[in-house]
Amino acid sequence: MFVRLFAALSLLIVVAAAPPPAAAQDSLTVFAAASLKNALDDADAAFSKATGIKVTASYEASSALAKQIEQGAPADAFISADLAWMDYASKHKLIKPDTRFNLLGNKLVLIAPKGSKLDHVVIAKGFDIAKLAGNGRIAIADVKAVPAGRYAKAALTSLGAWTAAEPKLAQAENVRATLAFVARDETPLGIVYATDAKIEPKVKIVGVFPDGSYPPVTYPVAATAAGKPAAVRYLQFLRGGAAKAIFEKYGFSFLIKPVS
Repeated sequence: MFVRLFAALSLLIVVAAAPPPAAAQDSLTVFAAASLKNALDDADAAFSKATGIKVTASYEASSALAKQIEQGAPADAFISADLAWMDYASKHKLIKPDTRFNLLGNKLVLIAPKGSKLDHVVIAKGFDIAKLAGNGRIAIADVKAVPAGRYAKAALTSLGAWTAAEPKLAQAENVRATLAFVARDETPLGIVYATDAKIEPKVKIVGVFPDGSYPPVTYPVAATAAGKPAAVRYLQFLRGGAAKAIFEKYGFSFLIKPVS
């Protein structure tokens, strides 16, 4: 009886001391801005193929993701669509500051449904987007919290178009929801990133917002404070040549020199 009891206790000790299951060690959860979905899905697949580490990505507005991480959501890495929400995460000690870097850039564009008669719109000082929308509304991401919406508001304000445009806005929860409004022909115009317009065949770019009319669209990345050690390896992959090729294929600009 004593031998059996000793064996049972020994087994319990071994089990308790055993490392976490391989599935837990060989997986990462990434919280990423909605505009990254197509490109990052491809990059994550390439990372998993190269390392055997599975990546599960959760896409939403950067504002919503930062708040979720703050509330304890189990993310290993965070990729924001602007500096402000990564700064928020840093201020609230949600990320590992030494892992942070700016990875990607993007452009802001004006889109219309594919069949729209609008085309080649010149966007400059005095641009009247409200008049261009006619009786329709202008799809835009939430201007108070979502990066795409805040960039858009900054652009319209600097061009003198904000006051007339504001009453006509149809605000969405993230930039992909904004894209969907226009793709479904629910609004005649929308403001999204160039990369969003590129992946949606039901819309077309009718104008490009000039550089300087809004802050540079920047995607910072970082491992979260509670992230697994493998998150650092993941971020290193995102800095590499294979990831660069993927992101550039989707229209993003790569802001750093590839590490490999």
